[in-house]
This record gives sequence, C-alpha cells and structure tokens, in this order.
Amino acid sequence: MYFPDIPVIPFEGPESKNPLAFKFYDPERVILGKKMKDHLPFAMAWWHNLGAAGTDMFGRDTADKSFGAVKGTMEHAKAKVDAGFEFMQKLGVKYFCFHDVDIVPEADDIKETNRRLDEISDYILEKMKGTDIKCLWGTANMFSNPRFMNGAGSSNSADVYCFAAAQIKKALDITVKLGGRGYVFWGGREGYETLLNTDVKFEQENIAKLMKMAVKYGRSIGFKGDFYIEPKPKEPMKHQYDFDAATAIGFLRYYGLDKDFKMNIEANHATLAGHTFQHDLRISAINGMLGSIDANQGDYLLGWDTDEFPFDIYDTTMCMYEVIKAGGLTGGFNFDAKNRRPSYTVEDMFHAYILGMDSYALGLIKAAKIIEDGRIDSFVKERYASYETGIGAKIRAEETSLEELAAYADKLGAPALPGSGRQEYLESIVNNILFCG
Repeated sequence: MYFPDIPVIPFEGPESKNPLAFKFYDPERVILGKKMKDHLPFAMAWWHNLGAAGTDMFGRDTADKSFGAVKGTMEHAKAKVDAGFEFMQKLGVKYFCFHDVDIVPEADDIKETNRRLDEISDYILEKMKGTDIKCLWGTANMFSNPRFMNGAGSSNSADVYCFAAAQIKKALDITVKLGGRGYVFWGGREGYETLLNTDVKFEQENIAKLMKMAVKYGRSIGFKGDFYIEPKPKEPMKHQYDFDAATAIGFLRYYGLDKDFKMNIEANHATLAGHTFQHDLRISAINGMLGSIDANQGDYLLGWDTDEFPFDIYDTTMCMYEVIKAGGLTGGFNFDAKNRRPSYTVEDMFHAYILGMDSYALGLIKAAKIIEDGRIDSFVKERYASYETGIGAKIRAEETSLEELAAYADKLGAPALPGSGRQEYLESIVNNILFCG
C-alpha cells in the first residue's frame, strides 16, 4: 500500500469536521432522477496527480511522487499504476485520463516507447480487473519534447508531423485497449509566436488533415467514442489556434470534422480566453458539442494556467446548470488540477480531490434547486415572449421578408424599450438558493 494511513473516504455530511470525509459528495443520492455518481463521473488526471511534484520555473520538486521507485524507469511507471488505483479506490473515483508519456518514460526511439506502452497498458488492464475503474480518455503529449517546439500538426517539419501521427496512432491503440470513452486533442503548441514566419492557413489545413487521419484510423480499430478538442487561448504559444469553444467549433465545421468531435472544456482555459467557464459550456452545448470537462479553476489575479482544484461554488453551480440543461456529458469530469506547491504531503493529495468532488457535488445540488425553483427559466422564456405571436412568430418561422419587417417598422413609428433584463434580481435568486436554500 502506498497510502496506508488514508482510509476509504466516507460521506459524512456537511456537519462533519473530518478532513478525510466528503461533506456533499454522496454517490448514491438521487438528484433530478439520477444518482450523483452518474451526474458526476469523476476522473483522475494521471499527469498531475501521479506526476506533478510541485516544480515551477523558480524551484524544484517539493512533493515526493517516486512511490518508492527510481523515476524514469518502468518500475516507477508500474508503481504509479499501483498508487493511482489505490488512490482512486479510496476516493471512489471511477475513471482516469492519461497522456502517452504520463504512463511510461519516453525512450530515445519510438519503437522502445511503444514497447513500454504495450507493457504498461497490459499492467493497467490487470489492475482494472475486479474493479469498476475505467479509462475516460487518452491523448498524446505532443508539446513537451523539443521536437514539437513549432507544434505537431502545425509543425513546419514533415518529419515531426509524421512522428506526431505515430504518437497519435499508438495513443489511440492504447485508449481503445483500455476501453476509453474519448480521445482528446489538446492544442499543445498548435499556434504561433509571430506572423512574420507563419503560414496560418497551411498550418490549420495540416492540423485538420491529421485529425481526419486520426478519426479514420480510430474508427478502423473499433473506437466508437467521441474525439475532443480542448480549447485554450494562449500558453505555450502566444496565439493558440483553438482559442475558445467558438473558435474550435468553427474550425471543426469548416474542415468537416464536427460529426466526430466535441469539446473538452477546461474551466481555467475559458477564463484565460476572457470568458466565464459557463460561457464556453453554453456555446458548446447550443452547438451540440458539449462532450467532457476538465474540472479546475484559475486564479483571477494571475494571467496563466494555474490548474487549481475547484472551490468556487458559484462556478461549479453554473457549470452543473449547463450540464443538466444539456442532458449530461458523453465524457466526464477530469480533475486536470494540481496541488499548490506548498501542499506537498500525501494527505494534501486526498484533501484536494475531496475539495474538488465536494465542490462539484454542491454545485450539482444547487443547480438542481435553481432548475426546480423555475424563476430563472420562466424569466428567460418571458423575456423573448414577443417572438411567440404576431410578427415575432413569423420571424422565428422564417415566414417574412425584409420588406415586410420594414413596413411593420414604418407603421410602428418607434418601438418601446425592451423589457428590463433584471440582472440584479436574477443574481439575487442565485445567491438566495446558494446560501439560504
């Protein structure tokens, strides 16, 4: 055992003072006709939870993530598997997500890396037996190695492009082998620093070609899940091609990829784009492309991707409001989040997941109350009531013309002001339900 002093984490309710207990996440509780665990398919991020050790640009590791083995070895890779499954079982987390080089150390030769991936995926499959833990999604890390300094699909080097294709092929193989529900394309370094040396159209066409080849290959080996794009506006490149949900959706539709792809929305990435988390969720949902969520948050005082564990209940409530309204996710809630650098103990790892899972559970509870309360939905419906009859109904039914609308406006003379948006009233309803309901 890697965590002998940590018990299976129980649900004890909001009055509990036990730091190793859930206050709101009660997996069997039924909300809106569905168990909480089914509303919230949580996933462990292999890279942060089993790999991130507190290193930043100013200092080395503070946490010990060796799990008793020498880093950079297959023994360490297997120790991470053992530790990860013990961690998930003690928390009741049912899914995990991975990059290829999270689960094995990358070798100098891709053939050796692929052999290691075969070995570790066999080991993971054995660990999955007898549990209800599954793979949510896999992906390939095409941003850390220096070869990807100019991107992967967007690289100016055809050799690097081919290497990226090889990594995607193997990552898809492993994802299918582990029964993954999805496969993610994070932009990584798919972007540019300056237009002085960049052919944007050429690069975007090549990215689309790589994605089309991935879809074709994935379907040929039996992958039936969704492919995802994870939007991000900046970092590591100054200008990322997948800036936000709207940009990514436009790209997918332009290149005919929208039937196979959905969005994997990360909270911190949405705020880096100058949006709320809820905004990118809503844009994805109304386009039929809300697929999966990376559950974290950023620091509004810092202008970079801090990947903090979520604790803002307003954000988690608005997230769950969108998810419920969209009918749920095809993916799940992956904690793409890491402990803060000074939080370096084993207990801190568990405290972080308890915080994140409780924050989303409370958000689910409150979102359901907002929906059941009905005042916000009723207000929105009434706000657009002028389109239910008369000229408004004809506009919606596309049964009018510019000439008819102009003639209508001539007779009207001048319209009255639109009805009040009552933003402050609606915000007070949310506050009342969050803190009093």
